[in-house]
Amino acid sequence: MTEFTKDEIIEILKDDTKNDWLFSLADEVRKKYVGDEIHLRALIEYTNICKNACKYCGLRCENRQLERYRLTPEEIINQAYNAVDIGFKTVVLQGGEDAFFSKDVMCEIITEIKRADVALTLSLGERSYNDLKAFRKCGADRYLIRIETTDRKLYRKMHPYMDFDNRVRCLRDLKSLGYEVGTGCLVGLPEQTIESLADDILFFKEIGADMIGIGPLIAHPQTPLKDAKNGSLTLALKVMALTRILLKDINIPATTAMETLDPNGRIMALQCGANVVMPNLSLEEHQAKYEIYPNKGINSLPLEGENSLEAKLLSIGRTISTGYGFRNKERK
Repeated sequence: MTEFTKDEIIEILKDDTKNDWLFSLADEVRKKYVGDEIHLRALIEYTNICKNACKYCGLRCENRQLERYRLTPEEIINQAYNAVDIGFKTVVLQGGEDAFFSKDVMCEIITEIKRADVALTLSLGERSYNDLKAFRKCGADRYLIRIETTDRKLYRKMHPYMDFDNRVRCLRDLKSLGYEVGTGCLVGLPEQTIESLADDILFFKEIGADMIGIGPLIAHPQTPLKDAKNGSLTLALKVMALTRILLKDINIPATTAMETLDPNGRIMALQCGANVVMPNLSLEEHQAKYEIYPNKGINSLPLEGENSLEAKLLSIGRTISTGYGFRNKERK
């Protein structure tokens, strides 16, 4: 069975006696529809400056304790070229909503990076239709903008000064412009319900998302949620497994938040439906400052050799893809 109603999704999320069955089914669906190859994405965190005040995020503009940084366009381009030289086929540019990176600045960066043989994912936050259209015209392939929750009331509480409908508008604009569209949710937000998590999963399917990132909430001491309980790794894995079962051939990353809660968290995710890993190629000094949540960790695991990422993947029967990692088929 690989289709579920909302009531069935709710029942599965509530019932931990079915976890082994659920995770096994998600792994079977993953193997059937996307195979055993793991797609690696080179993550470059290019700025931790953000205009927003999301209550769970350490980058929020009201966090005065965070030391801010911003890479120059030349530094971003050079880091992307370094990723290509290492062998990555996808580069992901991720940052806070930093006004310095205007449409023209980003188009310059995108154009230069696309001169290399690489797919490009952007995670820049909410942008206008014209900006998104310009980025696509310059060669951007994918765009990630997580909805975080489809519960409108909860969304308003967690995202002061932001508009749920504008977030959805961005996702629909991206789809209409021909991007591979990525979104996702946080699991464990205060006042979040199992019912709303079921709605999140069905929303991913309704908008035709191509990539879904799911992670547990990790309370940050410099945010309004500093005293919140961390999200459940098991529940996050269940949401991810159901997303795999319902959307079948999409790309799902094993997120670093899962590894923050459990040293084996990403491997667990890869055995519950995930098929993407995003090694962080940012400089260590910047990784430490890009603290969306605490204990995010520095990704220093070598890609090859003994005790490497490749060795870990081989130990669970997975191999590293040499392709660009698009949904369903390779394309440039």
